Amino acid sequence: MELKKKDFIEIKFTGKTADGEIFDSNIEEDLKDMDSNAKAKPFVFCLGEGMFLKGIEDFLIGKDTGKYKIELEPEKAFGNRDAKLVQMIPMKVFIEKQLNPAPGMVLNFDGRIAKTLTVSGGRVMVDFNNPLAGKNVVYNLEVLRKIENTNEKIKAFNEFLFKKDFKFEIKDKKLIINVEKQMVKFVEMFKEKFKEIFGLGLEVMEEGKKEEKKPIK
Repeated sequence: MELKKKDFIEIKFTGKTADGEIFDSNIEEDLKDMDSNAKAKPFVFCLGEGMFLKGIEDFLIGKDTGKYKIELEPEKAFGNRDAKLVQMIPMKVFIEKQLNPAPGMVLNFDGRIAKTLTVSGGRVMVDFNNPLAGKNVVYNLEVLRKIENTNEKIKAFNEFLFKKDFKFEIKDKKLIINVEKQMVKFVEMFKEKFKEIFGLGLEVMEEGKKEEKKPIK
């Protein structure tokens, strides 16, 4: 069974830096080594759709189920470090945002994650590079199965895009998803992507509202 682009697969994986430091996993014992409170759970994703590292997806296309050790250089992992992303910012900017930076602290700065390098003389040097930028990484990965059930695929795709387990049904080649009122317009933005991957039209319904029945002509 050769894996192809747009196949949904379930994997177990652990990502490490070249010196053995675990930075990501969905395996219980490795999560414990990370001192992570995250729970081990299956990871299902669609190959070639940017749901995982491109270097991993490219490697798996054409492969079969089974275990793999995948070594990636920075270009195929988290990118090279960019000196332009190390910036000096006045302390008053942090004060205005009610942030109190200290060396080594990781902050959410206007939606961007930054590591504080130094704080001195009313100025703060921060690094907006991904913490893994410039590093070789190694993934120990097992492809457990290829997903065939459409409902399971849609559930995994919803959880990836929206971090939600929405109720949905498929009817007359149309996917009907029930979401909170504030999510309706956001979910509708992905109509073309659902059509591309699943071959289904998308109708987004506000939770609690019934689908309007069109009169028969």
